[in-house]
Formats: sequence, C-alpha cells, structure tokens
Amino acid sequence: MAEYSPMMQHYLATKNEYKDCILFYRLGDFYEMFFEDAIIVSKELELTLTGKDCGQEERAPMCGVPFHAAETYINRLVAAGHKVAICEQMEDPKKAKGIVKREVIKVVTPGTNINTLGLDETRNNYMMSIVYLGDNLGVSIADYSTGDFFVTELDGGSELIDEINKFAPSEIIVNEYFAMSGINLEAINAKLGIAMSTLDNWYFNEETCKNKLLEHFHIEMLDGLGVKDYTVGIIAAGALLTYLYET
Repeated sequence: MAEYSPMMQHYLATKNEYKDCILFYRLGDFYEMFFEDAIIVSKELELTLTGKDCGQEERAPMCGVPFHAAETYINRLVAAGHKVAICEQMEDPKKAKGIVKREVIKVVTPGTNINTLGLDETRNNYMMSIVYLGDNLGVSIADYSTGDFFVTELDGGSELIDEINKFAPSEIIVNEYFAMSGINLEAINAKLGIAMSTLDNWYFNEETCKNKLLEHFHIEMLDGLGVKDYTVGIIAAGALLTYLYET
C-alpha cells in the first residue's frame, strides 16, 4: 500500500492528537478539512465536498473555507456542538524548506468560545465539569467570558439534572468514572443542545486540581474559597480550570 504524502502524514498525525475536534488545517489562503471531518463539515455548513490527492489510489475527501472568513464558519460549528482545532502555518510557505511547519494554536469549544459573533449576549455561556467518585458528585460551573465560577457537591442524579437545567451549560466535561454513575444525561443534553465529552483521568488528579485552584486564585489555602470540605467538588473545579487554560 502506498504511503500518504508528507503533508497528509502531518495532517493525520495532528488529527490523531485532536481526535475529538474538527481540524482546520491551513493550506495557503484556506483552512482545509479532510476525510471524516470534511464529510461532517460539508454537511453541517453546506459546503462542496471535493477531493485531494494524498498518495493513495483514492483521493481524500476534502472541503475548505477561506482563512479570512474562518471565524464565521468556526462559530457555526461550535454553535452546533463541535470542537474546532485550528492548525496554523508557522512559517512563510515561500521560505519553507520541505513541508511547511504547522501547529495547532487554538482549540475552540462550545464552553470556551468568547467570540461575540458566536454568542448570545443576552445569556451566560456556562460550561460545567462533573466528577463522579465513590457515589459522590462534584460539580463546577464557569463562564469563561465573565469570570463567574461556582463549585458544589450533589447527592444524586435528580439534583444534577436540576443544576443542568438551572445553568443550561453549552458544554459539559466529565471524568471516566461518570459512566458508572448510572445517570443518563442524553435526554437533557439533546434538549438543551449541550456538547458533552469525557476527559482523561489525569485531568482529575486530586493534588493537581488543588494546586490549580491555589495557583489560579493566588492563594495558599482553599479555606478562603469556602470549598475545603468539597473533596469531589474541588476536583471538578480544578479539572475545569485546567481545561479552560488549555483551550
């Protein structure tokens, strides 16, 4: 089987690092999407699906948007619940030796989008972190655009549903153990149009989460935040901050 072209090899390697995102890959004056991303975006944005030679017998499905208009398309995808990773050219293609150096410079998600063109200015754009550990539920909510930040712990699924209805977050992140809670959020997520994803366990390391809170709020102890007794809530809050810093 023939190898992929060098550019496509780099695209696939980058896509592998951002599997849960639609990858906007800068090629000249366009951001291009390939394979499954291209199929999804062409349907979502009603764009023409074409193909690109990639070193294989069959051409890779492809669609693209002009880089100067990318913001509008990104906002539409994020509003539909997608995450978008933006892979930018890091050097002048005319001066590059070999393949142009490209790197992901930003990830835009429903809960971290602060572009006013993509937000409803009449309501908050909350995102929520939910942690399930030992039958305990920790919840943290933040609005990236206003700085609002809340932490609590809940007794069960009904209280969690109430909290989701109250804040109507655009995005929810959960730990892997949440799948064992028996709480089904599919109906409410569909009703409110919430994007939900499960993050790797390292986001929810207790010590790391505590340190992230101390670092973010520039304090030496958590007592002043009124959350020192919220063991699982602290983990939810720290994981949420880590996610926000990353995106």
